[in-house]
Amino acid sequence: MSENQLRDAISEAIKDNDVILFMKGTPEQPACGFSARTVGVMQALDVSFASVDILPDPRIRQELSGISQWPTIPQLFVNGELVGGCDIVMEMYESGELAQLVGAEDVAPAPAEVPAGAAVEQDGLLQPENRLS
Repeated sequence: MSENQLRDAISEAIKDNDVILFMKGTPEQPACGFSARTVGVMQALDVSFASVDILPDPRIRQELSGISQWPTIPQLFVNGELVGGCDIVMEMYESGELAQLVGAEDVAPAPAEVPAGAAVEQDGLLQPENRLS
């Protein structure tokens, strides 16, 4: 697969999913504390989202950062726009701005369950797990 095909697949995933989280690991098994905290926020808001594990292929992170101009992981996108990484997501959550952005109702800060699933690479193209109901 060429780098352009991977970049196109990432761009398409961002466009095709209202809320998508590029992270290390999966929502069920985050591979870093920042990804775990971001997933916890999404769980607390009870928001359906797609996720992509960037660890299986280092090119995903490289191409994603080229698209977003954001160097760190996780990266949360809402309606095709980069929201930011863990610190920004946490600040927006605490202020209530994230709940408004994703259309979540006011919820208590305790995390809720997230559906099982993770991103997989299929036929050489990025296939995010769609968590949209």
